[in-house]
Formats: sequence, C-alpha cells, structure tokens
Amino acid sequence: MAEKVNCHGVAEDGEDESCCRHGPGYADPLDAMRNGPREKILYIQCPSLTEGRPDFLATVDVDPESESYSTVIHRLPMRYVGDEIHHSGWNSCSSCYDRPSVRRSHLILPTLNSDRVYIIDTLTNERQPTIFKVIEPEEVHSVGNASFLHSSHCLASGEVMISSLGDKDGKARGGFILIDTKEWKLKKNWEKDGKPAPFGYDFWYQPRHNVMISTEWGAPWAIKSGFNPDHVAQGHYGSFLNVWNWTTHELVQRIDLGLDGKAPLEIRFLHNPDEEQGYVGCGTGASVFRFFKTKDGRWDAEKVIQIIPKKVDNWLADQMPGSITYITISLDDRFLYFSNWFHGDIRQYDITDRRKPRLVGQLFIGGMISKDTQVKVTEDTELKDQPDPLIVNGKRVEGGAQMLQLSLDGKRLYVTTSLYSYWDKQFYPDLAKNGSFLLQVDVDTEKGGLTLNRKFFVDFGDDPEGPALAHEMRYPGGDCSSDIWI
Repeated sequence: MAEKVNCHGVAEDGEDESCCRHGPGYADPLDAMRNGPREKILYIQCPSLTEGRPDFLATVDVDPESESYSTVIHRLPMRYVGDEIHHSGWNSCSSCYDRPSVRRSHLILPTLNSDRVYIIDTLTNERQPTIFKVIEPEEVHSVGNASFLHSSHCLASGEVMISSLGDKDGKARGGFILIDTKEWKLKKNWEKDGKPAPFGYDFWYQPRHNVMISTEWGAPWAIKSGFNPDHVAQGHYGSFLNVWNWTTHELVQRIDLGLDGKAPLEIRFLHNPDEEQGYVGCGTGASVFRFFKTKDGRWDAEKVIQIIPKKVDNWLADQMPGSITYITISLDDRFLYFSNWFHGDIRQYDITDRRKPRLVGQLFIGGMISKDTQVKVTEDTELKDQPDPLIVNGKRVEGGAQMLQLSLDGKRLYVTTSLYSYWDKQFYPDLAKNGSFLLQVDVDTEKGGLTLNRKFFVDFGDDPEGPALAHEMRYPGGDCSSDIWI
C-alpha cells in the first residue's frame, strides 16, 4: 500500500493526497524556506567500488530524533554493473505547482558511463524506493544521439529534460533529451533541429525571461581519461555559457568566460523567478561568475570570485589551483555556497550585494593540502597554515568537499567527498580505494559561519557489501538545487 503523502510529496500521517489544491513543491522559494518540513531522509547515488557489484541508491536517515539517525537504512541496487549513477532529478517539482493532479513520485537517475536512465519509484515507499523502469542506452543513442548523461530537471509541461555531454559515439555534444513521463519514453531532442552546443554539462531555465543557460565541462573521452592540462589547452574543455531561447529551443548566444572561466560547471539562477541573474562555478578556472541580462536584452557575465592558486612542493605542479566543483544558493537568495575540491574547503558567501559577494564562512572537509599529506604549501595568500586533517569518529575523511545539499530552511548543509570515479583515482587514490563520506554542517544564517556536526557521519567505506563513492543528495520533498519556480 502506498504511503500517504502531503502536498509536497512527503510521506506523513493524516490527510491523503486528495486534499491537495496544488501540485508538488511550494508556491514560491520563501514558502519553501518558511513552511517546508525538516528533512528526515536523503537519497544518495552511490557508484560501487566492489568488482561485480552494481551502483546503488542509498536512503540515509537524517532525522536526529530517529533511532537510526546517521545510518543507511536502505540500499537499492541498480540492474547493471558499471553505470556510474551521478546526478538526479525529479519527475515534477515546484515548476508544476499549479497542476494539482501532479505528484513528485519518481526520481530520475541518468548515468555517465553506461548512458542508461533509471526511473525510481519513491512514492510507494519513500524509505524503500524501487526501480520503476530503465531506459536502455540503445534508446538513448538512437532517439537522442546522446551519451554521458548528466543533469536532470522536470519541466512544467510534465516532461523531464536531461543534459548530455556526448553524442552516441562519445564525441563532445551539448544536447538535451526529453522523457515523456506519461509513458516513460524518450521523445525527440529538446534543442531545435538537433543543433546542440559544442559542450554540455548543467543547465537552468527561467521561462519568465524566455531563457535557458547551459554550461560546459568537456569531451567525454577527455574526462574519462583523467584531468590533463594539455586537454584544456587543446580545447577539449569548454569555457562558454550557452544561452538558449526557451520558446524556440534555439542557441542564440554564447558567452566566453575566458581562461578564468574554464569548465563552467554548476549553474544557478537566483530562486526568485523575477530575478534576471545568477551564478556559475568554474571548475578548472576556480572562479565564480555572475551572469545577468543587459539593458539591450542580451546576456553577459562578470567574474565576482577567484580562488588564488597555492604554491606547493610535492604535487603534480608547482602551483595547486582551486577547483569549484559545486555551488548552491539558499532559497532566500542571500547566501551562496561552493565546494573547493582540490583544497578541500566549503565557502559561504553573503550575496546581498550581487556584484560583490562577501566571504562569511569557511570549513575544511578533507582536501589535498592537509598537514598530514606530502604536499607542502610554500606560499599562500589566504591561509597562514595548512589545515589539519579532518578526523571524525577516529576516521580520516578522504577526498575533499564536493557535492552539497542545503536544507530548505538553510540551516544544514550536507556534503559528500567524491567527484567522479576516474578523477577520484587520479587525485585521491585512498578515497577511490576506501570509499567516500557523508557529513553535515551547521550553518549560521544570521551572521554567516559553518560548523561541523560531529554527531552525524556516514562512512561509505564501511558499507557491508563493499565501499562506494557516495555522490549527489536529494530530499523527497524537493530542495534548493532541483526545484525551479516559474
């Protein structure tokens, strides 16, 4: 029997879903922030490190009142080995708020290595989700000419859109596939006449301004071979923001972010749908750009944050750059958070002044510059000393701060430490051998500040069936990085 769910798609006792007068999610971002329930479970994609074992979707108890707090309470194995489930999205979110018949009921899991798409039923039993359907790579290749599938967003039309980094042969291609959620079949590509961007990665849309903007990581073959600076110099990584006409699905503008904007990854509009601006974090450029609409109706970008490289000994080069691999924005559009995977820190910025973000919080979660590593920092414009290694419950946290998920009220930040299996092996071999970690950070939402909650700690190296690389996180009722208000 299906659990009763409230109007936000969250299981609870009391009235059933027939009471709802609206669709999933919340009327606006502040409604979600003020009235959304505290998260009780997280879904986390976990690529397996055990030979012959499929990846799995973990359900983690994050309710401090629960007896199983800070533990994995369910594991849903995928059907095949070697998929590399990575990011995820919902069949519906706050973009469907005005559709009372729609429910947030299925989690969409695209894969990087196999090009499959798993459709997960989270409504029947949200603590023990099941596989509802699998869209096989043959369909993805033949219908969508797509591979290396990344970001997934629901659309107000009832469709799901997934970005891809490659074509069916694995060559660079920034396109988008569409899934019909009534029949759960692939439709034709979203981009008009199948004309993609040169590279792909993440995307965010805002119909009020008739725009979608997508970002660029690199060619799949280059990413799978591990990071190589020569590949950046040879043009196998992107540096543009791609501006699309939301109505016609045409690529109408490309914004060159230059050398400091290499590999623009996660992109976020401000949550307020009236806002004509947002931010994008650049991986190898180690910067954050603000993008915005100009008076003439076009779009532009300006750099507002730059991480300064650290001069080092005993590393791959004599300078270690930053690497901004994930960003998220609080629902009140006040704070921006990003992870700096190489150095290992999470940073919190007050973005009340949109053009001049102000650093108000910083916390190191692992990283390659800890005092106990062989890397010696010889010149650092930001820190006086190398940070101490992070030890929790007697375990050294491997990897660096990477994926982030903020609670609806903005007071708790969840973090995992794995980026992508091939890059984990290159930069954090102990992580790639022993598995990643899930931690929780308490956030000061008044003055700013980040403090580790040492009562919460999940070591995916201790999984009973072998270590795993826990990656992205989702709440059943939606979150800061999946819900879009239109």
